[in-house]
Amino acid sequence: MRVNLQPAYILHSRPYRDSSVLLEVLTAEQGRISLVARGARRKTRGGSGGALLQPFIPLLLSFSGRTELKNLNATEAAGRPFALPGERLFSGLYLNELLVRLLHRHDPHPHLFAAYGATLGALARDDEIDDVLRRFEFALLGELGYGFELNLDGASGEAVLPECWYHYHPDHGLVAGDGAADPARPAFRGADLLAIAANDFSGPARLTAKRLLRLVLAQQLGDAPLRSRELFRAHASTGRAPGNTGLAQR
Repeated sequence: MRVNLQPAYILHSRPYRDSSVLLEVLTAEQGRISLVARGARRKTRGGSGGALLQPFIPLLLSFSGRTELKNLNATEAAGRPFALPGERLFSGLYLNELLVRLLHRHDPHPHLFAAYGATLGALARDDEIDDVLRRFEFALLGELGYGFELNLDGASGEAVLPECWYHYHPDHGLVAGDGAADPARPAFRGADLLAIAANDFSGPARLTAKRLLRLVLAQQLGDAPLRSRELFRAHASTGRAPGNTGLAQR
């Protein structure tokens, strides 16, 4: 199989053998794929041959191969890199880590690919970080088949009421509850859920969205912690920016 000029983003990279790099890549038409960039760490006149193989750069990649691990044949920039300083860098790494952890290889999601590029653009524009991440998380869950209605009770089919409280159930989505404080079964206020459904993350709805999506994503991610969150906590305590993590995170 040979694919030419496929729109793509690098999600994760790590050294391979003496001078090569293994890449996890999000592509528009092939989904998430694994590539080997042979000789990418070898120094050439004018710099490293793998200078473009970094996260947050729109790329056009050409690759070939009959096995699951394809050979990267050519790399072109398809746009300017998204500049993500400070906390926004960790947010971008978080997006990458979610995609690496949750997407199956060779399962195309063209709408998610477009949403990812738009999300990087929103982070680079100084949009509210939490709101940008929550919108992407909802889009990701929907693409993976784990989406749920925010304005309907998933068990009864009745409309969510502003004055009522709701719990998340993996099989039904949001279901009516009593609002009792229970860390093992958190409750969410109907008014906040309706605000989020209307794409309004202001006020208390912002924290509700974060709590709700962290709960839902945890059920898909399993027990392994997100490396990007650990890096962000380390950065917050030391003030150090991450090195070349080769990761995908927050």
